[in-house]
Amino acid sequence: MTEASTRDLTITPDGAFSLAAAASFGFGPNTGRPKPDGNSMSLAFVADDLEHQAAAFLTQDSHGLLHCRLFGDADPDPVAAQVRRVLSLDQSGSAWADIGGRDPVIGRLQSEFPGLRPVLFHSPYEAAAWSILSQRRHRTQATAVRKRLSAAHGRVFATPGGDLEAFPTPAELLRVESFPSLEPQRIERLHAVARAALDGQLDPARLLAVAPDAAMAALQELPGIGPTYAGLILLRSTGATDILTLGEPRIPSYVRHFYGLAHPATSDEISSLADAWRPFRTWACVLIRVAGDRDGIAWGSQAGGGR
Repeated sequence: MTEASTRDLTITPDGAFSLAAAASFGFGPNTGRPKPDGNSMSLAFVADDLEHQAAAFLTQDSHGLLHCRLFGDADPDPVAAQVRRVLSLDQSGSAWADIGGRDPVIGRLQSEFPGLRPVLFHSPYEAAAWSILSQRRHRTQATAVRKRLSAAHGRVFATPGGDLEAFPTPAELLRVESFPSLEPQRIERLHAVARAALDGQLDPARLLAVAPDAAMAALQELPGIGPTYAGLILLRSTGATDILTLGEPRIPSYVRHFYGLAHPATSDEISSLADAWRPFRTWACVLIRVAGDRDGIAWGSQAGGGR
């Protein structure tokens, strides 16, 4: 563990935002259940410059302001922008609230999850690496491997929330030739992710600049990345707000439940409903997914049918 420079800043959310909801949001290698008393959140990650690691410790005061302490040697302004993207604070919460005014179902769910916004992977690079680490593994096992790999080859930050391991940069990952619980093929695939990141193929702005189908196809050129993981990378790390997640298997049954349909919603039915969600179709699907998980709604074969 090495000393890290620090910088303090204040983030003023546009519209409602709950740090407690963000801290309990299941994302990336972390899992969580609602923690109403949570008042802080800690992050450690590879900076968008792909050359440094950074960490952030956030608290929220009674006025809704976020107080953030940044750790690390990367340029703090891009790191702060990355933190905003990870917490979906780079988008207008007021515009998101307007969707609830157009769609009463979304409005009701927004009121039941006040201040909830999607929490993203730290970057497409880390989302792609997680996809490789988690294949054919239970999440807890993959999380443990990632933690050990980060401690050994990344960087550990001492923060007020405790010690946090940041994932290796692409250059550091390329130097890993063997590691416990990582078979040779998995290491080869991690190296392919690292090279793609260094080549700019996993830049979030680049992925969002092309049509979703083109981005999905490009991501699936990475060894070991199929449609499911390509969707995870595109939807849960770039900051996308308006890509409709028709591939999410729970959504048809959850839409049936919340919208009072007689059957799991078809893709055409979801697309029709989603017109009212623009330009936050991705966020609306996340909200429906969170609410459906909370309510324990049966989906897929459990619900007596698919789409």
